[in-house]
Amino acid sequence: MSLEQRNIDVEPAVTDLRNRTLSRLPGDFSRLVYLASSRDCNSGQYYHDGLEFHFSHNAASKAMAMCHREIFDRLVYVSLEELIEELRNYMSSTDEQPGEFLKSWKHLGSYRVTIPSECDELEAEVFLSNVKMALAILQTRQKPVSQDEQSA
Repeated sequence: MSLEQRNIDVEPAVTDLRNRTLSRLPGDFSRLVYLASSRDCNSGQYYHDGLEFHFSHNAASKAMAMCHREIFDRLVYVSLEELIEELRNYMSSTDEQPGEFLKSWKHLGSYRVTIPSECDELEAEVFLSNVKMALAILQTRQKPVSQDEQSA
């Protein structure tokens, strides 16, 4: 099967993934985290029951890999301020308190797993550096907790 034929088979799965799943997530960073979390860290394969119900596992996995790469590529080249806003949107979509989220992400480096498997090393380094800076800026912008709030 030619590369062109395989891409034609994957396109409907990509469209479905974009329209039914990714469009419901609040921003590209949320989408990036979602796609990375759908990837098996041992095999590199992506899993999505809904897509696999309508398409083959192979088409679903390739569609997810394509979308993962596409979103990563967009985030690598956004301005630092746009990346900060993407992270802020993602952070507010979680149940974590912003201070705890930032502390955990800085300490654990959770953002490292969001890099697609097929990624240029330089792009990965730029992305990691930008995310570290964005997290540091968000942390400095956090409202300090007053003594009254600490004792409550």
